[in-house]
Amino acid sequence: MRSTFMGLETAKRGMYAQQSAIYVTGHNIANKNTPGYTRQRVNFVQTEPYPAASMNRPQIPGQLGTGVTDGSIQRIRESFIDEQYRAENNKFGYYNTLASSISKMEDIMNEPSDTGLSKAMAQFWQSLQDLSKDADNEGARRVVLQRGVALSETFQYLHSSLTTIRGDIKKELDASVTEINSLAKQLASINKQISDVEPHGYLPNDLYDERDRLLDELSNLVPIEITTVPYGGNSLAIAEGGRKVEIVLGDERITLVDDRAANELEINGKQLSVKGSTDSITFGDHAEGKGKLAAFISAYGEDGPPPTGLYPEMIDDLDKYAFTFAKVFNAVHQEGFDLNGDKGKAFFNIGDGDSYKGAAGKIGVSLTNPSDIAASLKPTHQGNGDNALNFGKIKDLVIKEGVITLPSGQELSGLDIESGTLQSFYEGIIGKMAVEGQQANRLYYNTGVLLNSVDNNRRSVSEVSLDEEFSNLIQYQHAYSASARMITVVDEMLDKIINGMGQAGR
Repeated sequence: MRSTFMGLETAKRGMYAQQSAIYVTGHNIANKNTPGYTRQRVNFVQTEPYPAASMNRPQIPGQLGTGVTDGSIQRIRESFIDEQYRAENNKFGYYNTLASSISKMEDIMNEPSDTGLSKAMAQFWQSLQDLSKDADNEGARRVVLQRGVALSETFQYLHSSLTTIRGDIKKELDASVTEINSLAKQLASINKQISDVEPHGYLPNDLYDERDRLLDELSNLVPIEITTVPYGGNSLAIAEGGRKVEIVLGDERITLVDDRAANELEINGKQLSVKGSTDSITFGDHAEGKGKLAAFISAYGEDGPPPTGLYPEMIDDLDKYAFTFAKVFNAVHQEGFDLNGDKGKAFFNIGDGDSYKGAAGKIGVSLTNPSDIAASLKPTHQGNGDNALNFGKIKDLVIKEGVITLPSGQELSGLDIESGTLQSFYEGIIGKMAVEGQQANRLYYNTGVLLNSVDNNRRSVSEVSLDEEFSNLIQYQHAYSASARMITVVDEMLDKIINGMGQAGR
């Protein structure tokens, strides 16, 4: 025999279930603008029908449904799209950082412009051209000295600025490692909190959201691989468990978060390692497109030899250019004679003169007296400007295997520029920088487009839609009202049974 009050229980369960759905909908609406929030839903589950299959079951036509219950509250999220997003976010972090680093270099080199090194060099050549026409003119000689000083100061400025920016990149590199360690500790802490909740049969959705947000941030910094760690107990089948996080680069990998424990990382050159352990990975050429940290390592580079990385290579090329230019110019200058008929001295000072390293930062003009400029090729013809003409030919002299033939026919060997001309060498390093910048900007734009596309897909699944939530709110409200109405109907039925039966003949 079925219970007289069975309908009341069914309606009550319906009211409770719809009430839970209304509260979850309100939670979604309240968190519409919360970063990282994933919309949630109530998974309605039918309660067990009456009667259960047994030998002593009542003889009724069939099993009757007993209503509904709110089985679980689940996030609406697609893990496959999360993996796509983090893969694209990793590439975006790399090319965004790389493009920014090259942009800073381009701002410093400032080519082509009226204030760059090529302009200072052109003005120096022009002053020598003017001197060749009037070699004994005091004003022309002073202009040559000043143009030489301006040129050397331009070299020094570029060298100093590039070195400073490289130092700033090192600070950002160290800050990124600190950020990675901080994210690892937070992830381990959240895993610990989740492990305290899941075995009791609950779904800590807000903790899941925060963990996914941290993983998104981490994927921008380094390439990660995520493994699920089940917590057992009475965990639901849809419980997400813990997360083991590894940094993976080719065949190398190190563990960053081992479930509820976080490792602390340190950086040494291109090697990222676990502090207090031999576990490490090396960010070599195969690290292209592998996150913000890889881009900082690529830009900061190593001094070598040979130097590697954007800034060490540019500084090294600038030093070669300054050293070779000064060395060749001094050689031509020393072949001439000054206004006093004396043999020319070194025009530029380039430090110890044995190594090109740091030459761009040390180059300076040695001469202080305009009359010491050796513009003549004859000691007895001070007004002769033939050697000044030879100065202008320097930029077009061809270097072969580190050897250059001076205008006088003498060979100067042991140059650090192997081939080409001084001008073509500088054009080459500027052209290389421009191509690298163009490529980085192109890939930054392309990865940004892909990242935005994947993010839109993810938002379409997980983001709160106010229109949809309002629609659900009305739907759950009507269902709640219908369940309440059913209680009224059952109440009237019970009233008829209790107060209306047994009154025949009255």
